[in-house]
Amino acid sequence: MEVKTTYIGTMIGLATVAFGLIAAGAWNKLISDVIALFLKPGNGVIAELIYAVIITIIAIVVVQSLAKLAEKEAALTTKLPFSKKPQE
Repeated sequence: MEVKTTYIGTMIGLATVAFGLIAAGAWNKLISDVIALFLKPGNGVIAELIYAVIITIIAIVVVQSLAKLAEKEAALTTKLPFSKKPQE
C-alpha cells in the first residue's frame, strides 16, 4: 500500500505541533514556578502580569528570530544556481 506524501507531511506537522504544545506547557510551569519563588503568596495579579510580560517578550524575540532566519534562507535559496525558482 502506497502512502501519499501529503499524508506523511500532515502527520509530521501534527506531531510537531503536539510536541510544541507539550514543550510550551513545560515552559509555562517553569516560568510560573520561578515567579512564585520571588513573590509572596497573595500577589496573584502581580505574578500574572509579570508572567504575561515575560512570555510576551520571549514570543517577540522568537518570532523576530524566525522571521530573520526565513529571510536569510529565502535569500540564500534564490542565489543557488540549482534551486527551484518560486512559482508565480
